[in-house]
Parts: sequence; structure tokens; C-alpha cells
Amino acid sequence: MRLAFSDQELAFQQEVRDWITANMPPEVAEESRRSRTSHVSKERLVQWQKKLASRGWLCPNWPKEYGGPGWSSTQKFIFEMEMARADSPYLSSFSIKMVAPVLMKFGSEAQKKRFLPKIAAAEELWCQGYSEPGSGSDLASLRTKAERQGDHYVVNGQKIWTTNAHFADWIFCLVRTSNEGKRQEGISFLLIDMKSPGITLDPIYLVDGTRTPMRHEVNQVFFTDVKVPVENLVGEENKGWTYAKYLLEFERGGQAFGPRLRKAFRHLQTLSKTQMSEGKSLSADPSWREKMAAVEMEIDAIEMNELMFYSSLKTGDAPGNMGSVVKMRGTEVGQKVTELAVEAVGWYGTPFTELRNYDSNVVPVGGEYVDDVSPRYFNTRKTTIYGGSSEVQRNVLAKAMLGL
Repeated sequence: MRLAFSDQELAFQQEVRDWITANMPPEVAEESRRSRTSHVSKERLVQWQKKLASRGWLCPNWPKEYGGPGWSSTQKFIFEMEMARADSPYLSSFSIKMVAPVLMKFGSEAQKKRFLPKIAAAEELWCQGYSEPGSGSDLASLRTKAERQGDHYVVNGQKIWTTNAHFADWIFCLVRTSNEGKRQEGISFLLIDMKSPGITLDPIYLVDGTRTPMRHEVNQVFFTDVKVPVENLVGEENKGWTYAKYLLEFERGGQAFGPRLRKAFRHLQTLSKTQMSEGKSLSADPSWREKMAAVEMEIDAIEMNELMFYSSLKTGDAPGNMGSVVKMRGTEVGQKVTELAVEAVGWYGTPFTELRNYDSNVVPVGGEYVDDVSPRYFNTRKTTIYGGSSEVQRNVLAKAMLGL
């Protein structure tokens, strides 16, 4: 197995690095760097996505026929590496890596023509309407109802933990269109304009300390007699569970964890050198070095798994069970990195609610970026829950791969 990049791949890496250096607005990188989650405001996100779209790099996983760059699996990984290195914010995964693959495979020609070009040009952002109160991991129990009335559906219900719903243009929703048969057989997949009358939002403030309006992350979405044209139904009525499972494969494996983990690990190494323990740098402590080595090996393993994952996608295959492996291990190791960061800064991580905004001129207590540590730790607690908890992923893998 060849583990080193070829000369062509190294040239591609330099091309990507040079372009990002020349084109990423410094305010975008700094806001991302200061963020608890590498998410940024809608203004900054659209600003950066439009630049990537102009270069044809916004949708690295898309095939050429839909406007993608046609990259190899290694090129995609290199691109993710360079984006992480440059402190790029997370792009709109709901648009690019979730709803888009579903539309490509199951959408009508009219839906593809209407929605995919807008996503590729960063002109419309999406959010995901899956979870409901009482319907998280047991998603098939969802109760949001869509009743067919002539040429439209009338939607009533509630979605929760809806990331970026406060600035999304559209939401893809799982709704109940039938109560006959198994629960999974009565679910449909609808595309809903967020400007539709009858949609209201309430922000949910998380334990990481975010309280600033429009800088929060997740929301509750309420639907009251919302009219949705029938042509916004993806595929067949009552077949939405099939499309939802297909999308979840991309949600679980569609984000490259390795490059972001590598970036976070380098940040942890910097903290280790600047924090003192018994009069010397923490990085000189043998027990600490052992912890660092252990987590670095786990990151190495994740990167190898992700390269295998990307290779499986180059023929157009769905991610399958490998998506569960990538999601499960990527989020669990990500939590370990944040745990070590909290351990490294000690009591300097205590006043986490005083986290500065990206444009703040307040001097941090305890050194640069120390005040980011605790908010990232608390925010990262959710990663092993959303998209299917680690416990659910282990059950999926045990059944599908081990036959248990």
C-alpha cells in the first residue's frame, strides 16, 4: 500500500493551498477559528461558499454531470486537509452532502434542475427536518403529519434540534403521510420552503454558553397548516424511509473527520507547550506525552478509514456501513481531543461563558485560545448523539457486518 502522496497529488495540494490562501477572507477564517463548532454566521458562510463556487470547488463530492470537480478520493481528502489547515468554516453539509445526493438518486428531473444549480452556486442553504420531541434515534415514530389536499400537502407538527434553521432557505423533512402498516411505510420526504406561511422558529441555547441572537446553532421548527406543493415530494409517497436511510449514510460518513481532528491535535500540541505543570511545560511530562501519543494513533486510524471510505465512493456507490464506522469513531476521538484540551488548560477553562466573539478585543485569561477550550468541550458532547448515537451505530454494525 502506498501511503505517501504522488508528485501529482502534491502539486494538487499546493494548488489548493495557494488558492485558499489567496481567496479566503481573513474575517471568515478568524470567525471560524473563534467559533465553538467551526460554524460561522450566514453572512460569512455565504461569502466563502460563493468564492468556492466560483472556482468550482464548493461541491467536491459531486459528479461532473451535476457540477462537481470530478476529483479522485485522494484529491477530496487533500481538499479537506487544506480547508481545515486554513481554518475554513464547515460548509453547508445539509445542502451539499445530504439533500443533494438524495435528489441526484431519487429526485425528479424538475427537482434536479430547480435545486441542484442553486446549491452549487451557494444561492440557497438547507436544513434537516428529521428529529422530533420523542423521535430521535427512534425516528420511525415521528408524528409530523402531511395530509394530501389536491395539488398540495398540509403539514402540521414540530421538528427539533434543527441546525441552522434560522438562516436556511429550505428544509428537507420527513413527514407522516399514512398510519397504515409498519411505521416506516407511512413516511414521505418533502422539500419545504422556509418562507412558507405557518412556519415558526424558537432558538435552543446549548450548554456551551451561546446566548447571542442569530449566533445560536439549533432550533425548534413548528409547522401550522403549512401548504407544500405536491411536486416537492421526493420520489414516491410513503417511501421516504428508504430515502432517509440513504441520506443518513451520507450524513454519517459525508464529513471528513481526520483533517479537522489533525488540526485540533496540532492546537492541542500548542496548548501543551504553553501550559505549565510543576514549573515545566506540560508537553515535557511523560504521562501527558503518552496520552497524546495514544490519541494521535487513533487519529491516524481514522484517516486511513476515511481514505478507504472515499475510495468506495469514487464509483458512485453509497457509503453503506462504512459511513457508520467513520461517524462513530470520528466523533468519539473528537471528544477525546477536547477532553485533553480541558485537562491541559486546567482552571483557565473555568470561565467558559466569557468566550469572546471572533472580533472581540478582550484579552483572554490564561493565553491565546484558552477561552475556546471549554465551550468546544461542552458543544462536542452532542456529536456522539446526532446522526445516530454511537450506541445505535454499534448496533447497526453488529447486525450488518457481524450478523449478530
